[in-house]
Amino acid sequence: MKLKVRVVHYCCQGVDCWYADIDDADDRQPDDPYWYVDGCRTQSEALAAACTQLAALDQALAAGDYPTRLSGTTFFAA
Repeated sequence: MKLKVRVVHYCCQGVDCWYADIDDADDRQPDDPYWYVDGCRTQSEALAAACTQLAALDQALAAGDYPTRLSGTTFFAA
């Protein structure tokens, strides 16, 4: 499985923010990643979070667990 990290800079209400996601390298549409983080204060923060998640995904793949896209994740309200 080939994964890619995408880090994006954007401005929200006058504040610089960074977003990162992890997706399949062959997926041409970035609308349903395996993981994302939003609202990071710096590019380094977004990239560090993505690297930490990539390491976790690597361990899961080594154990035979394949990642699920966010659309396949069910969230339960407490």
